[in-house]
Amino acid sequence: MASKRPLRRKPVIAITMGDFNGTGPEIILKSLRSPSVHSVCTPFVVGSIDVFDHYARKLGVKLTLRESAGLPAVPGTHVTVVPIEPFRSPRINPGRLSQESGRYSVLAIEEAVRLWRAGFADAVVTAPVSKEAMHLAGFKVPGQTEMLLALSGGTRVAMMLVAGTFRVGLATVHYPLKDVSRRLTENVLLEKLAIVDSALRTDFAIPSPRIAVLGLNPHAGEHGILGKEEQRVIIPALKRARSRRMRVEGPFPADAFFGMQLFRQYDAVLAMYHDQGLIPLKMQGFHIGVNVSAGLPIVRTSPDHGTAFDIAGAGSADPSSMIEAIKLASSIVLHRRAAGAKNAHR
Repeated sequence: MASKRPLRRKPVIAITMGDFNGTGPEIILKSLRSPSVHSVCTPFVVGSIDVFDHYARKLGVKLTLRESAGLPAVPGTHVTVVPIEPFRSPRINPGRLSQESGRYSVLAIEEAVRLWRAGFADAVVTAPVSKEAMHLAGFKVPGQTEMLLALSGGTRVAMMLVAGTFRVGLATVHYPLKDVSRRLTENVLLEKLAIVDSALRTDFAIPSPRIAVLGLNPHAGEHGILGKEEQRVIIPALKRARSRRMRVEGPFPADAFFGMQLFRQYDAVLAMYHDQGLIPLKMQGFHIGVNVSAGLPIVRTSPDHGTAFDIAGAGSADPSSMIEAIKLASSIVLHRRAAGAKNAHR
């Protein structure tokens, strides 16, 4: 369990470097120039100051960075960089896969979580990584979410994508489409609904959230004619969720649900698989989407995009999603503080 943190006026946010051959360092530098970020939190970066100095010079970003292995978040005129391998300058090659960049991206996550556990950070925002580069470095984890789950001592997690008030939780995430049906069980759906419901109440301060649940098959199975998963799995899971006082509705045919923009009537949507939920969300808010790891003891958000190797180092990366990820992490920290204070006075 993380140590007890003193009350602070602003949340302290640790931002991991991500893959330094991608656009992570660029969008971090651009985000840290945004007044909207500094108005809601005290940010610091975990990574290599050589990387950030390199990109700042290359892209003409004027920002004062200062390396410090001590107390990382000190408000002032500079941004602190907490080093992961002091006195070693990594080989930067924008747009290329690298064993070294994969290793650095993992070390940055591990250090950020350590700082959270030590009470120096209230939340972690992770820049995009390359799973292939991480694997080249010998780390065979599926992704950052799974790493954060293990490192933070969590027992369950649900991926939730947020674009403004449009929130989508995923019942299954990075699986081939042919495997989705067998991975959908009553217990899986009930757990994901419980995580999303709890996150909406605590992290988003919605006291009585409504959650729409999508069907898996076309027309939500059309009473079993186009697929049996709705009758066998989804509807029974919804009944069990309602018995636990969750306000869930569905299953809805996904095409009509999004086509009629019914998502606007709900606080969140639970999609059955990755693209079912992410395509409509990204159509609504491609540049402001944020990935939230709901259910973890640590507050973790991330931009809802990848490393963008094709434009790395060109200076054209849009920082909007990173800015929104930092601001949302700050908001969740404050909501959790308020919920903790409320429970303490009961």
